[in-house]
Amino acid sequence: MGTLTKIAFRNLNRQKKRSILLGSAIAFGVCIVTLISGFAGAFQQNLAANIAQMNAGHIFIEGVEKTESGKPFETIRDDKLLTQALEESGIRYETVSRRSWADGSIVFNGKRTAQGIYGVNFDTEPLLQERIKLKEGSWERIQEPGMLVLNEGIVKKMKLELNDKVQFELRTVTGQKNFGDFTLVGISQDMGMFSSMIAYTNQVYLNSLLALGPNEYEFFTVMLSDMSKAEEETLKLAQALKGKAQVFELSPEELASVSTGSTSMQSRFTKLQKQAKDTTWEGVKYRVYSIYDTLSFMEDIVGVINMVSTTILFVLFLIIMVGISNTFRMVMFERIKEIGTMRAVGMQKKSVRNLFLLEASFLALGGTVAGWLVAGLVMGVVSLFNFGEDTVLSLFLNHGHFSFSPQPGTMVVHCLLVLLLTLIAAYRPVRKASRLVPADALRWAK
Repeated sequence: MGTLTKIAFRNLNRQKKRSILLGSAIAFGVCIVTLISGFAGAFQQNLAANIAQMNAGHIFIEGVEKTESGKPFETIRDDKLLTQALEESGIRYETVSRRSWADGSIVFNGKRTAQGIYGVNFDTEPLLQERIKLKEGSWERIQEPGMLVLNEGIVKKMKLELNDKVQFELRTVTGQKNFGDFTLVGISQDMGMFSSMIAYTNQVYLNSLLALGPNEYEFFTVMLSDMSKAEEETLKLAQALKGKAQVFELSPEELASVSTGSTSMQSRFTKLQKQAKDTTWEGVKYRVYSIYDTLSFMEDIVGVINMVSTTILFVLFLIIMVGISNTFRMVMFERIKEIGTMRAVGMQKKSVRNLFLLEASFLALGGTVAGWLVAGLVMGVVSLFNFGEDTVLSLFLNHGHFSFSPQPGTMVVHCLLVLLLTLIAAYRPVRKASRLVPADALRWAK
């Protein structure tokens, strides 16, 4: 095998131009799909990081109680047990926030649009004003009752201007319909499909509309020092809290059917919500989940992007395969005398076949590695450019820069696919060449 390997390398080196052209075609295809999958890998990470900044946390705890009629609603009246569990869990975190949330509709001049609004205690969240950049207006009056910061996407949709007064239609935590009046004092950057989720107001005022007490809230959020440990730290906190209070848990069977995509199975967060509806308990029961649970649909999008990139690679290689197959036919024709000589001195059909398949394999692997190197170079250059933090794209960027996170598993799949398709393309002419009768090959070469 070692001898065949040396001969295969020598033959590729003898035909440098041809080898470089075929290798370049392979490298181009690999480079394109590596860039796509690399962006997909960072896509979810950047989105989760940016959404976590807006939501002030990587880990979320909701207190759930039930009305007399058995309907669940979220409220946290006392977080003493939560803070104790957080400290005992040993989690390294930066900040803790307490927020309320209202899901409803904004009404203005006969127009209506769905909107969610966060109730924030701005005295305990001074960093929010740094995280959320305003394109118009200011945060100066946000602590006054009824002041509102809205997303630019919704402002444009509703044709609003600063200081316009809007009505917000919502339901209290126990389900009663209610209305509140708001004044627009700030406009934050457009967040595209997330525009209807990004709005902020004074927590005490929003609580009054939700039928919550001034010091009550719905979400206890923890901003971690290392977001990559969100899943692990969420489990730690849930375990620490479990020893002090009632905590929603999924059975092994439910966890086995958890989906991170939009299939018939449900995400962990959805299952935890459903559990609150289907079970009964006394007092308050806590739901603990991570930022990734709320964005589980993004994993499905990443999966689709990876599938598309693999399909692109497959289509590209169907085209490249034609060139590889034709090239190996030419190679076999040019090297008939060489094949005849090798067969005449005792080389078996299998060895001749393996020799040329080794050449094809080295060509595929060399092109793949070259494609990865070029993709890495392109990623490095593109990541240097700052596209700003005041555009719709900023939600998917890392501080205004494109970032890439190549996925080793996907890269291995692409490498194996390239190798397989290259071998398939070369196999027919190689097989035909290996079956040449030595005497016929030498006679034909003359």
